[in-house]
Amino acid sequence: MRLDFDRGPLLIGMVHLRALPGSPHAALMRDVLGRAVTDARTWVRGGADALLVENFGDRPFFPEQVPAVTIAGMSRALTEIARAVDVPIGVNVLRNDAEGAIALSAVHELAFVRVNVHAGAVLSDQGLLIGRAHATVRLRASLECDARILADLRVKHAAPLVERPIEDEARELAERADADALLLTGPATGRPPDLEPLDRIAAALPGTPLLLASGVDARLIGATRDRVAGWIVGTSAKRSGRVEAPAELARVRALAHAKGRRSGAKG
Repeated sequence: MRLDFDRGPLLIGMVHLRALPGSPHAALMRDVLGRAVTDARTWVRGGADALLVENFGDRPFFPEQVPAVTIAGMSRALTEIARAVDVPIGVNVLRNDAEGAIALSAVHELAFVRVNVHAGAVLSDQGLLIGRAHATVRLRASLECDARILADLRVKHAAPLVERPIEDEARELAERADADALLLTGPATGRPPDLEPLDRIAAALPGTPLLLASGVDARLIGATRDRVAGWIVGTSAKRSGRVEAPAELARVRALAHAKGRRSGAKG
C-alpha cells in the first residue's frame, strides 16, 4: 500500500514505540506491542491516512546502525500493527539507520521510510551525522523495495555545519539524493517549523511533496492545508499533549477535522 499524495494532503500519525529490548529503559515486549497496536488503532479510527513507526523509546539513540535486537523488536511491532490496521505504514529507525529502515520496509512491504539525515551532514546530540544516500538508494534498488524515502530538511535536534539557502538543500535532497518527499521540522520534538521558507521550497521543487513533521496541531494543519502535502503528527495527539502518553481519539479526530476529512475509518 503506497502513499498517494494525489489524494490531497495526508495526515500521518506517529506510533512511538516504547523502549525496546537492549535499550536502557526497556519495557516488556507485550507492553511495547500493546501500546503500539492501541495507538495505531486510535490513529486510524480518528482519521489518519497513514502511520509512521519509530523506536522513540530507545533514547539515547545510536547515531547510525542500531543493534540487531532493535531491528528484531521493530519487526515484531510492525507485524502486529499491520495485522491491526489497513493503512500505509512507514518506519524510522532512530537516529539515522536508513539501511535498517529499508531492510524492514523490504521485508514488511512498507509504504515509506523516514530518514533524518539522508544527505549532507549535521551536528546533533548524537554527534556528527552524515547522510548515506548513496548506500540507502542502492540498497532499496537491490532489494526491489518500493518504499518512498521521506527525507528531513533541516532535521530537528540538529544544526547544519554550514548555513546555506534552504532551497539549495531541498534541491540536493530531491534531485541528487533521490528523496521522494521532504520533511520540514522545528528545532525539537513538539515544536513547530518556521513557515517562512515554505513558498521558496515549493518554488524550487514544485513536483516534490513537502510535509510538516514536528509541532503540528490542529491550528497548524488548518493554516497550511493548501500549502503542503501533509503532516506527520505525534505530540499533539497524545493525552495531555505529552509525547510519552497514549494517543487520544478525540485529539486525533480534531486533527482530521482540521484537515477536512471525516473521521471514523476502520482500524
